[in-house]
Amino acid sequence: MGAGWKKSRLASLTHRLLPIAYCLAVGCAVPHNPSRVIYEDPANYVRVENDPTVFLELPHTLHSHPVSITPEQMAGILAGFKVRDHRVPLQVYFSGEAAKERVFRDEDVALLATRLSEALARAEPTERVTYYLSQPQSSIKREITTGGLYVRDDHLHFILGNYRVIYGIPAYGMVYDRRYPTKPTAAKSFDLFFEPAEAIIPRRYSMWDHLMGRVKDEVVIDLQRLLKTQSVVQRGLDRDLPPQ
Repeated sequence: MGAGWKKSRLASLTHRLLPIAYCLAVGCAVPHNPSRVIYEDPANYVRVENDPTVFLELPHTLHSHPVSITPEQMAGILAGFKVRDHRVPLQVYFSGEAAKERVFRDEDVALLATRLSEALARAEPTERVTYYLSQPQSSIKREITTGGLYVRDDHLHFILGNYRVIYGIPAYGMVYDRRYPTKPTAAKSFDLFFEPAEAIIPRRYSMWDHLMGRVKDEVVIDLQRLLKTQSVVQRGLDRDLPPQ
């Protein structure tokens, strides 16, 4: 138990602490998905980023980008998404289904429509578009609504990763909600819908989809069917307008 033992213990402790000190000094390596900013302010953003599920050597995984959806069309699409609190059958039996509510408020649609339209027009076949909306609740908490979207074969895939989730900002470490907008920060407690329901493409879900929560947070829309419906509705509204 002499000086040699103390030096050995000190060397061992130093060897263990050096990696921690290095991480604190320069930041530990965290997987980063390259992205391009379409719009960003202190609370919100729209980005185009690499889609990790797409591979150039597998053509069937590529998206149909760039794609043209006007801001007006995008505003109509965003207004069609709704959520409902998820209830188990016993709850439905006694209390009925919860009421549906819009995913995006009017101010959210105003912020997102033009930016998402631009993002899809600039995206490449290997990329997807992501969005992030937040509202500060306190110095350490914020309400977030986040997700992503992409188009493949005239089908719009819409992902709602978080819906008005209260996210606790960590005192240190990685802020995951901003870096991974398509990933949930809490257990999903909602079901996602789109209206008109006729535009939804039915999907078959695997056990993996159920485990990953994709059943609740992703809707696939037939764009041709939807935009045709929107055009018919708009022509009807125009006919009902009084002459100028």
